[in-house]
This record gives sequence, structure tokens and C-alpha cells, in this order.
Amino acid sequence: MAAEQIKMPQLGESVTEGTISKWLVSVGDKVNKYDPLAEVMTDKVNAEVPSSFSGVIKELIASEGDTMAVGEIICTIETEGGAPAPEAAVSAPELKAAVGNGIATPVDQGNRARYSPAVLKLSQEHGIDLTQVLGTGAGGRITRKDLLQIIESGNIPAAGQKAEAPVQAASKLPVQEVVAPSQPAQASIAPAPAVSVPVAAGDIEIPVTGVRKAIATNMLRSKHEIPHAWTMVEVDATNLVDYRNSIKDEFKKKEGFNLTFFAFFVKAVSQALKEFPQINSMWAGDKIIQKKDINISIAVATDDALFVPVIKNADEKTIKGIAREISDLAVKVRSGKLRPEDMQGGTITVNNTGSFGSVQSMGIINYPQAAILQVESIVKRPVVMNNGMIAVRDMVNLCMSLDHRVLDGLVCGRFLARVKEIIENMSKTTTSIY
Repeated sequence: MAAEQIKMPQLGESVTEGTISKWLVSVGDKVNKYDPLAEVMTDKVNAEVPSSFSGVIKELIASEGDTMAVGEIICTIETEGGAPAPEAAVSAPELKAAVGNGIATPVDQGNRARYSPAVLKLSQEHGIDLTQVLGTGAGGRITRKDLLQIIESGNIPAAGQKAEAPVQAASKLPVQEVVAPSQPAQASIAPAPAVSVPVAAGDIEIPVTGVRKAIATNMLRSKHEIPHAWTMVEVDATNLVDYRNSIKDEFKKKEGFNLTFFAFFVKAVSQALKEFPQINSMWAGDKIIQKKDINISIAVATDDALFVPVIKNADEKTIKGIAREISDLAVKVRSGKLRPEDMQGGTITVNNTGSFGSVQSMGIINYPQAAILQVESIVKRPVVMNNGMIAVRDMVNLCMSLDHRVLDGLVCGRFLARVKEIIENMSKTTTSIY
């Protein structure tokens, strides 16, 4: 018999960790290759982790709610034949080498004597004596959640002092970014201090889910690392509104899905990006990467989360093709069928904030992209025309947040002016949807 390891996969570009939201198997279950083992959440996608082997589940190393770095072992499977695989976590001698003499050697070599890299990192940073911690994981194993609860409580166990099992829900604790052992060390964002909020009668406590944690972590990283700047233009979309409204019913009957205004804006942005490729760039420390492909991330919201699936090579698609992808991706998000590859490769985000009535907003950039464009509500307003007359026009604001390390106001202003020009010249006589 051999024990094979299942590791946390990388479920998207720039994804460094994932949270086990639900185990789909238990110790002792027999699984076949490609059977789903667990549901995992990241800041980009919800996905199932498939088995790479056929065999019997030997150990669930991670618990539900645990956040594990990419490459960390989450479970082991006992298979027929072959030599035993290496242990699933760090042994006692490795622990001593990894965290120094400040921590005593574990008292036994069972589950409690093996620690994941995430546990080692936290124990070293906070001076926690792991031999004095009672783990809540499988077989008494100490999990990252156990340490976060101890850190939150402030009851850091000293040598010779037995710590009580943590009692506060880990879902209320801040998430700390960790780096997989096989990856080079990176600067991580320090977790925000826990806030004590008084709870009165009638208040509702809502646990922070893995998806919400992931969103919070990604947004914090974006605001922490990216110097945001913001600019806005207003666009006269009257001709576009008349054109779209004149064909939307026939289009829906013929194609089977809606022709939304948003599809026209995505097309306009993709066209302008070909003329201003600097916008399609990312910060990479000592260089800026200008991406060749124009892959537009679109924001799709559910009742409790936000996802950003990607329209690949949007500049090569017709307005009809873009409208179809918008519809298909929205259905995938809301039915829970979004795949990791649907979330990968985005180079800029276009957000349809106007769908819920917003007229002006400042978006947080979708890390590691350099810009996000908010398409606001189209509203009828009185406008002074070139001839001095006042007319009621369909106006829309386009609001752009930019990474000031990568982009400057001049190029962004020109880019927005070009998007404005394209939109204002869309009409039945100038624009084909096919």
C-alpha cells in the first residue's frame, strides 16, 4: 500500500491560497481517480478538487474552513502498490530546523507532531509553543484555524502551560496571506486587528464565509499595494439607446438571449484598448507587462459574493458574440458552474454598475490588473447642444480607476475620450452587431 498526497491546486493566476469550504469525502471512503474530494474557495473562483488517484481516504489533513497555501497537502489517499509517499506535513526534526530553538520538540510523533507550513509560519511569528496547543483537526492535529483563535484570544501558551481548545469561530477572524513553501517568499499583508463590536438584542451575527474572506483579502491587497487614481467622462449615448431599443426584441426572439447595453460598452472598450495598449498592462515589480491579448473581466454579482469571469479576446468578437458570453458567464456564476479557467487571464475589468442604478462610483482595481472601468446608469438629462438649444439626451458616466504606477492621467484621459467617441457614434447606420 502507498499513501499518495493531494495538494491544494492553483485555481487561478496570482492565487496563492484556497479555503476548504466543504469536504465531500470522509476518512475510509473509497474514491476513484477524478472523483471530487473537496469544495475550495479562492478570491477568484469556487471549484472542486478532484482526486489524482484511486484508493481509500487515509487522512484529511485540512479541516473545513482552513485556508491552505497552494502546494500544501490537504489529504492523503492509500493506493495499491508502490512505495509509501513522504509524510504529509513537517516532522518534529524539520520543525526544530524551521522555527528555531524557541519551540520545544513535540511530545510524540502522531498527528499532533506534524505541522503544515501555514501553522509553522504563524507559530513562529507569534511565539506560540505548539506542544502546548490542543488541536481540533483530524486526530488532534493543530490547524491554522486553531492558532488564529489563540492569537485572537491573546492567550499565547508559554512553555509548560496547557492551552485550552479554542472556542471562538474562526470565520470571524482576519485572514492572513501565506506563501507556499515551493514559492519564493513575498511580502504579505498583516492581518487587521480584530474589532470587538457590542452585540445588542435583535442584532444578527452573520458568519464571514470563505468567499467573503477571499474577497476581503483581495480587495485589501489591491488597496494596500496599488496607488489608485480616478477619472470620469460623461457620454451622450442617445443614438446607441435608440439603436439598441429598436432591435432588442427581434434579437431576443432570433438569438434566445438579451442584447444588453453592456455588450456595446465592452465592445467599445476592447476597440479602444487596441489603440491604447498601455491600458492593457500590469505592474511586475521591476517592469511593466503590456499584455498582447485583450481579455476583459466582467463583474457578476450573486446575493452574497462577486465574481469576475473573463471574456477572452474580446476585440475579436462581434457585439452579438460578446452579448452571448455575458449571458453565458452570468448563468454559470449564478448556477455555481463557473470553472477556474473562466476566471483566468483577465487584463482589465469592466463593471456594469449601472445595472443597479449607480450614476457615479470608484471601483477597486482587480489585482494585478491596472484599471477598472465602471459603466454607470444611462439616464435622461437636459443637455445644452452645440447650437445652444436644450435637449433631453440619454447620458452615461464612465468612471475609471487606474494604477498610477503603470498609468498616467494623460493616456487614461485619451483612452476614455476614445471610448466616449466610439459610444457616441454607435447607431443603426454605423454599427453592426454581427
